[in-house]
Amino acid sequence: MWPRLFVLLILLTACGVETEEGGPTPASPSVPRNFPPVPVPGDNLLTQEKFELGRQLFFDKAFAKDYSVSCGSCHQPAAGFADGGKAVSTGFHGLTGTRNAPGLTNTAYLDSYLWEGGVPTLEKQALAPIVNPVEFNIHPDTLVMRIAMNPVYPPQFEEAFGSREVTLERITKSIATFERFLISGNSEFDKWNRGEPNQMTASAKRGFDVFFGESGDCFHCHVGFNFTDNDFHNNSLAAVYSDPGRYLLTSRDEDIGKFKTPTLRNVALTAPYMHDGSIGTLEEVVRHYNSGGKHHPNADILMRPLGLKEDEMADLVAFLESLTDTSFTNQPNLQPPD
Repeated sequence: MWPRLFVLLILLTACGVETEEGGPTPASPSVPRNFPPVPVPGDNLLTQEKFELGRQLFFDKAFAKDYSVSCGSCHQPAAGFADGGKAVSTGFHGLTGTRNAPGLTNTAYLDSYLWEGGVPTLEKQALAPIVNPVEFNIHPDTLVMRIAMNPVYPPQFEEAFGSREVTLERITKSIATFERFLISGNSEFDKWNRGEPNQMTASAKRGFDVFFGESGDCFHCHVGFNFTDNDFHNNSLAAVYSDPGRYLLTSRDEDIGKFKTPTLRNVALTAPYMHDGSIGTLEEVVRHYNSGGKHHPNADILMRPLGLKEDEMADLVAFLESLTDTSFTNQPNLQPPD
């Protein structure tokens, strides 16, 4: 199903490109000084009007064929924009998929989307759940009609795009604009790292040393300001993978079991973990990596028993918990609109 979905996403977004820009109020997210500028495509510049429209659309259950779920149902602010506590999410008619809904923290900085990296932009990613039969399961034309018939929306589209016309492209551009404002960089770790007053614990500081040292080896994949290399790895989660991961996209045997490295920002809020939600807690995640995982021919070269002691593993968990940014998860303009 997924290879056909990739083709459909490309076709749906290749049918003409609007040249008009959004409303009259340029906008940009607040970015920490050690972060690079948020990447923004030239045909979807950030405006306040598009942000507000995208926020409204993100939390609207009219996206599901049966009006049961919205983007925000599986990407909840309090859970770091993941699906708090669920291994896999519930979509149309109570159906479930096979993958864990990733958090959307700093999603603007990613260079591909979905666990196997099959979608190159946020605009195209917004299409994926629309056409997926176990997520929204709605025909794009039906969705456009629903949005156009809601009297709340046409004035917002006019403010954002210069006319009241509702199109699929405008819908996805608006949602992508909202998602580019999901910037998190004010955790206790960030405050400590910037030399500001903070509540970083002694255990978390020791965990920092484990994380960025050769004993933990975490920093090789979870690197940089966003704690991800934006690459794909087989982390020895299984000896046989029912979901082949990046292989779905490339059809190369060496890509079986490889999935995109997620950011670790707000990771304490996004349990359960891994592409399938099969590991319930951070403690279990650390134990998985400490054990070296299960043997697989495509396992990353860094997957090996680490030999961390109990106190080192506890410190590592404390460091991961220090990456929680409550100012982000509680930010008023990122919550469902009234």
